[in-house]
Amino acid sequence: MNLLQKSIEMSAHYKENPKVDAVLLAGSVSKNLQDEHSDIELHILWSSSPTDEDRQKPVEQIGGSILSYHPYEDEEWSESYLDQNEVKFEISNFLCETVERFISDVVDRYETDYDKQCIIASINDGVSLFGEEKINDLKNRLATYPLELSKRMISENLWLSNRWNNRKALLKRQDWLMLSDVICGVQKNLLGVLFGLNHMYVHHPVFKWMKIYIEQMEIRPESLHDRMTNILIGHPQNGIEKLEKLIEDVIELVERNHPELDITDQKKHIGYAK
Repeated sequence: MNLLQKSIEMSAHYKENPKVDAVLLAGSVSKNLQDEHSDIELHILWSSSPTDEDRQKPVEQIGGSILSYHPYEDEEWSESYLDQNEVKFEISNFLCETVERFISDVVDRYETDYDKQCIIASINDGVSLFGEEKINDLKNRLATYPLELSKRMISENLWLSNRWNNRKALLKRQDWLMLSDVICGVQKNLLGVLFGLNHMYVHHPVFKWMKIYIEQMEIRPESLHDRMTNILIGHPQNGIEKLEKLIEDVIELVERNHPELDITDQKKHIGYAK
């Protein structure tokens, strides 16, 4: 089934509403990464707050069935539905002014907030289905990744977590569930550092499509994806040792590419273990 064509057809129903400024295709379909499990993610940008009628009318027009329907929360209205062919749509509704503010927060004020970065990454990577001029204006504001944002992403994520300091105790006690959570958390921190190093906006709060984005990184440790995969496979003792080496390699990349950054305190924090 051609999900891109389905997206274009669905956008036609939204652009009938004069309050809609733009419709953006996001997610895997916009990147041509879709598979048999993919749904269609649409961002609808509104000039003023959508009513229930505004949100439900496009679903009614295609004879669709609503799966979930959420009120305004975290500056977004969201719903999901199936069309008559069982194609699932995930809809995120935003005010244009909200998206513009998120862009300012990240690009002008260097906020590292992942939720905001995910939204602007969707704008940056997404496909305009309606309101191309508006979408292009937003994309232009994102074209230059700020150096200060890169530095903050690196510095903040290199603190890892306090629980990383407990890795030896967790290993000795065989607290596998908590240790696994710590290992995954540290890997996410390292990816945050690498996204900053590579001037890439974070696209997903838990780094979905990790392999694809690692391949796009110009600055990365050798065999990064395989190493991160192997850390999670086999005995946790080996995983900890491999992760410690990966941390060293990431720090080396930071010091090589940003010698002006003082990460002395982070390195001390990382090295402590009990």
